[in-house]
Amino acid sequence: MTAANTALPLPDDPLAQLWHAATLVREHRGDGHVAAGLDGCEVLVLRAGTNLPRSELQPYRGWTNGEWAAAAERLTGRGLLTSAGTTAERGRQALREIEQATNRAAARPWRDAGAAIPDRLIPLLTPLARACATALRFPNPIGLPAPDWA
Repeated sequence: MTAANTALPLPDDPLAQLWHAATLVREHRGDGHVAAGLDGCEVLVLRAGTNLPRSELQPYRGWTNGEWAAAAERLTGRGLLTSAGTTAERGRQALREIEQATNRAAARPWRDAGAAIPDRLIPLLTPLARACATALRFPNPIGLPAPDWA
């Protein structure tokens, strides 16, 4: 998804540019889940078996009931999901490992950009992040963790 979005032209409008940039960062992180050996639906089925209801995850991503059931069957066959639809301990461990690997991969562009980029972006984006945090619940369908405002 990152490659597809990267190929799109940069919008002229500054707000649209910010949205496009956020999409690239989000999809780059999402691509890390796929690189870990789970498809998009499987990741969501595992998440639904932990702390987020299927009713919030499935419609946001557009998976059909058939696709959801097939992903659940694959995960059950691999011992990651129980027959009751909850995430097995093996699946929880897999999710933890995937999130850690995804976080490392998602950090690469920021490390390569140099220390000045985060130092400039954090003060600029903090007010926007605070405003978004008032409208989001945690956990949420996009997997955003609750902010830790120091």
